[in-house]
This record gives sequence, structure tokens and C-alpha cells, in this order.
Amino acid sequence: MSQLKSQNKCAHKHTRNSDKTKDRRRYMDAPVLCKSQAPAQLLPGRPFLAKTPPLPESTQQIECIVCGDKSSGKHYGQFTCEGCKSFFKRSVRRNLTYTCRANRNCPVDQHHRNQCQYCRLKKCLKVGMRREAVQRGRIPTQSYHGQFALTNGDPLQCHSYLSGYISLLLRAEPYPTSRFGSQCLQNNSIMGIENICELAARMLFSAVEWARNIPFFPDLQAPDQVALLRLTWSELFVLNAAQCSMPVHVAPLLAAAGLHASPMSADRVVAFMDHIRVFQEQVEKLKVLQVDSAEYSCIKAVVLFTTDACGLSDVAHVESLQEKSQCALEEYVRSQYPNQPNRFGKLLLRLPSLRTVSSSVIEQLFFVRLVGKTPIETLIRDMLLSGSSFSWPYMPIQ
Repeated sequence: MSQLKSQNKCAHKHTRNSDKTKDRRRYMDAPVLCKSQAPAQLLPGRPFLAKTPPLPESTQQIECIVCGDKSSGKHYGQFTCEGCKSFFKRSVRRNLTYTCRANRNCPVDQHHRNQCQYCRLKKCLKVGMRREAVQRGRIPTQSYHGQFALTNGDPLQCHSYLSGYISLLLRAEPYPTSRFGSQCLQNNSIMGIENICELAARMLFSAVEWARNIPFFPDLQAPDQVALLRLTWSELFVLNAAQCSMPVHVAPLLAAAGLHASPMSADRVVAFMDHIRVFQEQVEKLKVLQVDSAEYSCIKAVVLFTTDACGLSDVAHVESLQEKSQCALEEYVRSQYPNQPNRFGKLLLRLPSLRTVSSSVIEQLFFVRLVGKTPIETLIRDMLLSGSSFSWPYMPIQ
């Protein structure tokens, strides 16, 4: 009898664990909650975590009819993954026209679906995805407009209209944006070398802390986390510099780079100042767009989840996370800025130019005084693998 009770107890425990695993998978595969869909149910006591209705058990085993990846549900008439759903929606909404560089019969599967957009869209239509099912340009009515206004510039006070995903991105910020930015603005005219380097260190660490706390990133394998951050840290740094209105005057930057300590030829000085100019331009162009906190969080997620990183164990999964972030940004911009139909496109067009800012130049400008010859990529790897919290061992004590 005791043995039978023990077996029943083990079976019950196994069932509970299995249920927990299923629930977690359902949340991971849940699509972004858009305004036109049913409103999210907020978990009691956890207002920023949207509870996504579980998918039927049968749909969890269905493959995407386009690329063969795991389906997240029925989208535009067919069972597809999040990636193909987002791709089809973007293509139809913007009436995009693609060109095939081969013979219009490129393979469309998990590993090749990004190689030819023409053949991917062609297959979407061939398998029965319906153009008419994509709602065009959903603009909120006047009754919703007040709901979408930021309250006192604090993005966390307006979580009711944000998807659970964007809310969690915002919650992951180590410091409130207003506090982070006001420190820069107050000292804009008098900020010296030490203060600039200290602020740069804080921005770098805040980027790593943010990544470690956003949805999905902590669930990636450790080597994938390292690969993503090592590739994108400089882009995240530029975004943070623009977000906090970091002063980028030439004179203190040249001093911070230590050019006075090691004589350079005139050509090298000119080249280095040109790099500073590029950095300044990227920061200023983001400032001109007046990007808000929710947009910055989504943009940073789009930058972070890049398939360009070498050695990723699951490229398709990272791609789906990037597309999820891009979809969240698009829905937010359409709702928040209905009178700026080109705003989403302008934000995306800023992303490729972020890579024009050399990571080695950023190291020379802001970090050489603090870490010497230690590569930033090494520090990022050590931070992620050690799990250390926000701290800077090289920070000078004032």
C-alpha cells in the first residue's frame, strides 16, 4: 500500500512539473498582443505580465505550413510560425514588391526562409494565406487617444495599453529613463573626463543588465547570450547615449581617449575626429526623432536579437524574437503616433547606421582610462557568465 501511495505521489509530481513546462512553453510561443486583438488578462499582483490564453493542445504540435517551424496558431487563414506571420503582415500592409535573384524556386524552410523574400511571400500565398485577412493601418478612434498618452513622461504608468512584452522590456531598465537622462542634462556644460567615463561605464553595464532581465534572453544558451551582446554592445551603447542625452563634445572626448599621452600623426588625429563626428551624428539623429522610452526598449530588442551573431545554436529562434520585437514596435508606433505614418520606417532606417560607429573607437573614447587594454567583449562575457550585478570594478571613487 505504501509503495502504491509513493507511485501515485511521484506521478502527481511529474504531472505538475509537466504542466509547468507546458505553461512556460505557451508563454514563450505567445504572439505579441496587439490592440486589435482581445485585451490581455493581467495576473493578480503582477500588472506588467500579460497572461496569454493557452493554445489548444492540438495546435502545439502543428508545423508552420510555410517553413516547417513550430506553429504558434492560425494566422491569416493558415497555421504558421510567428516569423512567417509577421513577414506576411508586413509585406501585405506595405504592399512590398520583392525580386528573386535566382529562378523563383528558392527553398523556404527554417534555415533558408530569410534568403529570398520573393519566394517566401510566393509560398505564403500558394499555401493559402489571405491578403484580405490583414487589417491595414489600424488607427485608434478618438476614444482611445487619451489612453495612449504617456503620463508625465513615465512609461510605467501607462502599461494598460502596452503589450505585456513591451511592459517587461521597460521594467528591465536598471534605472528610470528620466533619472538617467537628467543626470546628463544637468551636467551637460560642465561634465569632465572622469564624469564622462563614469557615465559611459554605467551605460554599458545598464545595457547588459537590461538584456539579462528582458523576456526570452535569459532562456537562451549562455554562448548565444555572449555572442549576441559581444556583437551588439556598441549599438546598444549608442542608443543609450542618445536616450540619456549624453554630451558628446569633441574636446573632452579627445582627452578621454588619451591622445595627449600617445602622440599621433596629423592623419590619425583627423581620422579619429571623423569617427567622433560619426558618433555625434548618430546620437543627434536619434534625438531629432524624439524617440520615447517604449520605442527605445523595442529598438534595443530588435538590435540585440540579431541573426548576424556568429555561432548561434538556434538562429530561427533568435530571428523569431527579433520579429516579435519589431512587431511590438510597429503596433506601438501605429497606436501612439497615428498622425506620423512614416515614423516606424524612420526608426528602422536608423538601425543599419548604428554599425557605422566603430566599437573600437567607442572603447578608445570612453573605456581606455578605466579598463586599459582589456577588451570590452571580455568584460561582457565575464559579466554574463559570472552573473554579477551592476558594478564597475574600475570605477574611480570621487
